[in-house]
Amino acid sequence: MGAPTAMSRPVRPDLVDAAVLEIAGLVSEQDWLADRALERVLRREKRLYARERRSVAEAVYGILRSQGQLAWLAGEAAGRGRLDPASVYALWLVRSAAVSPEVASRRLGVAAALLARAVDGADARISAIADPVERLAIASSLPRWIAERFVTELGEREAAALAAAMNARAPLTVRANTLRTDRDALRDQLAEEGVSAIATRYSPWGLVLDGHANAFALRAFQEGLFEIQDEGSQIIALALAARPGQKVVDACAGAGGKSLAIAAEMHGKGSLVALDVEAGRLDEARRRARRAGVHNLRTRCIPGDAGGDAAIADLAGASDRVLVDAPCAGLGTLRRKPDARWRLRPSDPARFGSLQRELAARFAALVKPGGAFVYATCSIGAEENREVAEFIEHELRLVPRPLERALGATRARELGATGHSLQMWPHVHGTDGFFVAAFERP
Repeated sequence: MGAPTAMSRPVRPDLVDAAVLEIAGLVSEQDWLADRALERVLRREKRLYARERRSVAEAVYGILRSQGQLAWLAGEAAGRGRLDPASVYALWLVRSAAVSPEVASRRLGVAAALLARAVDGADARISAIADPVERLAIASSLPRWIAERFVTELGEREAAALAAAMNARAPLTVRANTLRTDRDALRDQLAEEGVSAIATRYSPWGLVLDGHANAFALRAFQEGLFEIQDEGSQIIALALAARPGQKVVDACAGAGGKSLAIAAEMHGKGSLVALDVEAGRLDEARRRARRAGVHNLRTRCIPGDAGGDAAIADLAGASDRVLVDAPCAGLGTLRRKPDARWRLRPSDPARFGSLQRELAARFAALVKPGGAFVYATCSIGAEENREVAEFIEHELRLVPRPLERALGATRARELGATGHSLQMWPHVHGTDGFFVAAFERP
């Protein structure tokens, strides 16, 4: 009989549990970001099988998505609201992973009776909560202020659908690098590597990969044939409508995901300037550009204070296209960053809205007459989206530019674009929650 394969090896709960608890401790007690804590522990624990690594990741993100509900259930059962990582993990195993209270108790040393009381009739108890905002907050494990914003924005029924989508696993979506391939050819190559993929619904460049694929290990990725990028983010790049030979500015470029999509739209011809206040992120953008074969990208680190205006004076009034994908509260990305919901504060959307107005004013000055300006966020709510778009139109005197001019009439209609603006939703579009509004300088 041959040696057991990776898929046939049984998962070793003791190793999985130890890794999960260490990561949970880093997040809850030392304020680590979940993805960085996960990366650190899994990189060190080389003895874990691939299945065990997936089990660790699933547990960590599952706990983060549901910890608010778990704390409420425990409080109902034992009269206390703050739980240690072992208790939270044990409750998650019983509530979400179909592990019996007795088994979870043996694995983690938490009283089986407490676990049983917490989960017995849990759904009925949650459904019986009279306050619709509180009910959504507990059912979907959201801070109350976020649940209230969702209900105010969408109403109870649709807010519940949005929250459910936020608690689902995000798809693994990639953008074909059209400087080197096209979507159909990329899909064929991925199939040769054993990865199935289907075309995205809205983006002409996107593919949704089998969620178990390690995209970074694929030959196609190493050859620069695709970038990992949410479909909504791809749509923002499409909305800019950059063309070969133009002067284009990606004003809040970060690590360059949209910059690379814009470069592909430009066919590598023209000037593409990526700006950001963090030099490290621009270093990553340059590395990604080299892998993708992008040669017309130039990066520039600029001060975040008033000195930023002087740093971009040479671009003023000279740019054909300017994108401001502004820093934001990130309420549209909670499915990818489940720990963010516990880090955000009720004041954050308004705080970011003020910053977004400053950035819009600074970078709108770069647009030449007849040029286009696109404002975008990965957030949900009026302060960061509609109200900033109104500021751009009425205070900065830019003219709304119908999105169908960039997206095409059919795609704009299917996305639900309203004239020059569009809000994408996880529960409607399957994308992260993105807002985009397009303008032009008269």
